[in-house]
Formats: sequence, C-alpha cells, structure tokens
Amino acid sequence: MAKGKKYTHFHKDGSVWAKGSLIGGKMHGAWVWFRNDGSKMRSGSFNKNRQIGTWITYDKRGKVVKETLMDKKK
Repeated sequence: MAKGKKYTHFHKDGSVWAKGSLIGGKMHGAWVWFRNDGSKMRSGSFNKNRQIGTWITYDKRGKVVKETLMDKKK
C-alpha cells in the first residue's frame, strides 16, 4: 500500500481524535480514532476514502467489542 502524508485531527479540547494518512486529500491506509480521554475507540483501513478490511471497535479499557469486515465491492 502506498504511503501517504501523515494526518492528525483533534477534538475541540485539543486531544487527538484521529490519526492516519492522506493521499491526494483522501484517507488511505491504517486509521485510528480516539475518545477525549485518549482511549482507542476504533481502527481500520481505507483505500482512497473507501473502508476496507476488518474494522475494530474498542471499549474504554481497550477490549474489542466489535469486528466488522467491510465489503470489498462498496
């Protein structure tokens, strides 16, 4: 997978909301979202803004609560 420009988006309080990479302004590669308290909320990958592969949702303690396989045809 091609490497993109690293990108970080912040909550209004200044804490990190999401981290990932952009290629041509589109989300590409692995991304991670965080809650205001810094705990990981969700992670997954994109192929030019399209969700691909397995997406994981975590509880506040980091335990996996849901795994979703994205349809490659979307």
